[in-house]
Amino acid sequence: MSVKIAVAAPFKHMRKDRLQRSEFVFYIAIDRKWMNKEQANQLLERARSEGLIDIESGTIKPLFDVAEVSIPLGFKPTSDVLAKESPYEELIGRIATTMEMAPQEVVAELHRVVEHFDGNLRVEAAVVVLARKYGVAFEDKLDSLKKEVTKRR
Repeated sequence: MSVKIAVAAPFKHMRKDRLQRSEFVFYIAIDRKWMNKEQANQLLERARSEGLIDIESGTIKPLFDVAEVSIPLGFKPTSDVLAKESPYEELIGRIATTMEMAPQEVVAELHRVVEHFDGNLRVEAAVVVLARKYGVAFEDKLDSLKKEVTKRR
């Protein structure tokens, strides 16, 4: 959620519905000193990959209602805004959203699935089992999940 807040801040502060890339980077890096220019550009790319913004000809347009975003007093994004969620965490979030459950409940159920297989099932596979059980799309994450599993071997 802090990605959305960090992206909304320049639009709200400048009272604009579109910003030039340079205006956005200036606000994040120079005006607020939240991060350096490179990190501000990484934030833009992360926001684009999450479907929060559209960038066309150097113009940034939010794809969400900026007015609905509340920016807490003294807000300063942390470095976790730039870190990509693992595909495992993303699927947990999707399941939680679809089923209107807390992520902790999904993780608890996930561990029950692993226990059902006597601990012989990796959590990456268990999250796919849960996604399929609840009808949540997971196909786009299969390759990433496979890479996570092979990384840990």
